[in-house]
Amino acid sequence: MSVFILLNCKTYDEGTGINAITLAEACRDVAESSGVEIAIAPQIPDIFRVASVVDVPVYSQHIDGAGPGSHTGHVYVKSIKEAGAVGSLINHSECRMTLADIEAAAAALKANNMTSVICTNNVAATAAAAALGPEYVAIEPPELIGSGIPVSKADPGVVTDSVDAAKRINPNVKVLCGAGISKGEDLKAAIELGSQGVLLASGIVKAKDPKAALYDLVSLI
Repeated sequence: MSVFILLNCKTYDEGTGINAITLAEACRDVAESSGVEIAIAPQIPDIFRVASVVDVPVYSQHIDGAGPGSHTGHVYVKSIKEAGAVGSLINHSECRMTLADIEAAAAALKANNMTSVICTNNVAATAAAAALGPEYVAIEPPELIGSGIPVSKADPGVVTDSVDAAKRINPNVKVLCGAGISKGEDLKAAIELGSQGVLLASGIVKAKDPKAALYDLVSLI
């Protein structure tokens, strides 16, 4: 089974501007040596900066379903694609969206042959997201995000039940595990619970040595 890791830079200084490039280079190097697919989601203004100099899959942290026209302040799918993104997070717990907006964003990405990662916070939301046919659903209980307590330990049932729910709705949808993931044992546990990878942020972005942290993350798979 292939494993997918998506590193979200959020708005951490350690993942902003030139630092985003350094993180992307670490993702590329660890991916090349481990065989694990590792992608990065920098801030939207940094997408082009990263994608133009580092050979690594780049995702947007957010996308709107708005098309061309009078949509000031919205994130248009064509703009992130031409900047070099291959996909986007949708509905992260720090950037919640309505169901209609989630559906529109996922449809916009699909129409442009880009990858959707819809974030959810419980099993019911995972099932609803899977019905939209994204490539990935990422289950992240918000109370565990940034806590250092991995969801695979604090609430393993939400992972296994989300995997089961997604499979029942659409067996092609892959489930990622998020919140509190930072170490190799966390990734190993997430995979053993049925997920096909992880969405993570501060455990790597804010590490003293992000590349070493990434190597540790993939060390047990």
